[in-house]
Amino acid sequence: MNRLANATSPYLLQHADNPVDWWPWCEEAFAEAKRRDVPVIISVGYAACHWCHVMAHESFENEAVARLMNEDFVPIKVDREERPDVDAVYMTATQAMTGQGGWPMTVFAAPDGTPFFCGTYFPRPNFIRLLGSVATAWRDQREAVLRQGAAVVEAIGGAQAVGGPGAPLTAELLDAAADQLAREYDETNGGFGGAPKFPPHMNLLFLLRHHQRTGSARSLEIVRHTCEAMARGGLYDQLAGGFARYSVDGHWTVPHFEKMLYDNALLLRVYTQLWRLTGDPLARRVARDTARFLADELHRPGEGFASALDADTQGVEGLTYVWTPAQLVEALGDEDGRWAADLFGVTEQGTFEHGTSVLKLARDVDDADPEIRARWQGVVARLLAARDARPQPARDDKVVAAWNGLAITAIAEFQQVAALYASPDDEDANLMEGVTIVADGAMRDAAEHLASGHVVDGRLRRVSRDRVVGEPAGVLEDYGCVAEAFCAMHQLTGEGRWLALAGQLLDVALARFAAPDGGFYDTADDAERLVTRPADPTDNATPSGRSAIVAALVAYAALSGETRYREAAETTLSTVAPIVGRHARFTGYAATVGEALLSGPYEIAVVTDDPAGDPLVAAAHRHAPPGAVVVAGRADQPGVPLLAERPALDGRSTAYVCRGFVCDRPVTSVDDLAARLGR
Repeated sequence: MNRLANATSPYLLQHADNPVDWWPWCEEAFAEAKRRDVPVIISVGYAACHWCHVMAHESFENEAVARLMNEDFVPIKVDREERPDVDAVYMTATQAMTGQGGWPMTVFAAPDGTPFFCGTYFPRPNFIRLLGSVATAWRDQREAVLRQGAAVVEAIGGAQAVGGPGAPLTAELLDAAADQLAREYDETNGGFGGAPKFPPHMNLLFLLRHHQRTGSARSLEIVRHTCEAMARGGLYDQLAGGFARYSVDGHWTVPHFEKMLYDNALLLRVYTQLWRLTGDPLARRVARDTARFLADELHRPGEGFASALDADTQGVEGLTYVWTPAQLVEALGDEDGRWAADLFGVTEQGTFEHGTSVLKLARDVDDADPEIRARWQGVVARLLAARDARPQPARDDKVVAAWNGLAITAIAEFQQVAALYASPDDEDANLMEGVTIVADGAMRDAAEHLASGHVVDGRLRRVSRDRVVGEPAGVLEDYGCVAEAFCAMHQLTGEGRWLALAGQLLDVALARFAAPDGGFYDTADDAERLVTRPADPTDNATPSGRSAIVAALVAYAALSGETRYREAAETTLSTVAPIVGRHARFTGYAATVGEALLSGPYEIAVVTDDPAGDPLVAAAHRHAPPGAVVVAGRADQPGVPLLAERPALDGRSTAYVCRGFVCDRPVTSVDDLAARLGR
């Protein structure tokens, strides 16, 4: 009996018709294993995962394999995005046993959840042999199996660094992290490391803030080069905007085609801040089109942002996205087809499979003559129309709280920077205005959905789908990312309710997730007990829960003026500081927040009757130091502490600048404000 038909997870629903007698993760599944005296198979993946689909087609849809699984095991299917706590525990075990991890993840465990054998993808013949071997070992060598499981649990329990000896995250440590990134930087292709190559969004955010603080030309150049290389490569969708999960090569040419909400949210922040600091036209275009991708492709009206677009279309990876020269000619005609093939690097040999090519931008068009840009934009529009007629990848439409928080923060920053550069003289002013309107609506929609739907009895829920909130409790990254998003909404709208909501979530985090020695666990003290309580301090595909909560604590402290939240942030960041100094590539968000704390962060309040159009507000956003908070509105606006008891001087718009709760004299001119902010 397959029990997945009523799941909220699209990934579980993909397996609802398997002949495997799947259980969702629940106490009843483990009780059934105990009753039958058999192990459990815990199969972990996610809806957009290509190799998860492959293993499903090869093994889980196969009657013979299903029979072996059903006879000798209790099979449990887990969506890693819905249950990151379960995923974290068993991924740590998988990495401890095999030296690597990934999805699909396959774990054999005792009926109490203790893992004793772990792996990732297994081809069907290997999986069949493995099922037989494990079943035999469970029957005939039970004692040895259980000893191995106990050793694994002991090992992974020690691997979770909750707190321990720490030190302040100093300027010297952050400078050393920037130097380490510079040494590991790929001078030829941008980014870090080789194939597969992932977009290093959090490291780039850190380097941008490091450049702001130190003036480091090297840090800025690393960001510029990497951003240009990614945006001109196949990693970036040259027609519709948005980034794929990673490149299978070391030079950004061929992506793994899934598009994740969290990558695009974090990359939107990178390109937005690069645009703000430099005015770079490529950064402007990519920020605009990534915001449009989020609003058009991932936003679900009345809810939030969907999690991902699949890597596969009709079971074929990349089917929607790749082209041949002949297909370009068919869509564009002979002359424009040949021109597009040259522009996008489409050849007869191809860069992907079966002579097809992934579109990349082989020529610089952002600084080209107007007629070239017009031709390029026309070609893009026609190719996109042709591509839209093709079969499209599936969408994982569950709403994940943390990832929606990242998207809200990113779009809020984009809205502020877009307002700085708004000009009716721009050739694409109408396009930019349209994007800002739809992105603003999507952002507000998502924020309202989180506030009204995901906050249940004062606690966060992790996921929802079709306006139905799932049972999984929010983990630390949910509390951190959503609280930071609510702080961003407070700054953008001037509404006090968003700051109040952020404070409520942070109070829950401090009460339920904090460890006695200054760190944080990833799960609450009253959450479901797993074989270990996860507490990963490192940033990986998304900010760690610890980095996310510190970012929110810093922003909230600056906006509210309540120092205890800043003190909690400093204490927690000190537990990560030793890792920042040694492993900069895996602490990018922590280092980003560290730069904000070193900066102050600045608290900028502009008393004005025109928050949207006041030049002082624009100057505050344009020159904001790393991690600065900016609030604008009338004096003593309810629920906005930074505007309390701050009158307009002589009836003029007035800016109040504080740094770490120490304030300068108020100013009324743009030049004076820029000087206060170090520009």
